Amino acid sequence: MKYEAIIDGKPARLELNGAQLHYARETGASLDLEYSIAPTGMGQWSVLANGRSFAAQLLSNGEVSVNGHVFRVEIFDPRGRRGRRGAAGSEGRQTIVAPMPGRVIRVLIEAGQEVEDGQGLIVVEAMKMQNEMKSPKAGRVVAVKTAAGATVAAGDVLAVVE
Repeated sequence: MKYEAIIDGKPARLELNGAQLHYARETGASLDLEYSIAPTGMGQWSVLANGRSFAAQLLSNGEVSVNGHVFRVEIFDPRGRRGRRGAAGSEGRQTIVAPMPGRVIRVLIEAGQEVEDGQGLIVVEAMKMQNEMKSPKAGRVVAVKTAAGATVAAGDVLAVVE
């Protein structure tokens, strides 16, 4: 599987193929390694990469702690409708979609509410991880198309902001 990522503000590409990981920054630097991952608790994993052990924990607001070092991480499936957008991508009406199948844990907004760029809108739990869907722009919530407890598929529209 191939993904686009932004890690601490730096664009990169990730490619997972079985137990192999290829990580390439847009600057040209790259890393190939063999890895395995196992859950150790709610939002916590043990990662073995090229013989080194790492403790990873999902924090709030898109942050991940790896051996105590905190990274801001955004992952995008370039095939999905939510793939990374350029500056023009935040113009006009924006739909917020589920990045993968899961269950809606919390709806943090309601129709008609004014929101800020980056404000949390909806929390979806997928693969034992909670993902907060954020507003791609400042604006007004036009529609909320889900509710807490709902099951969603990848690409389902959760909310609309204009």
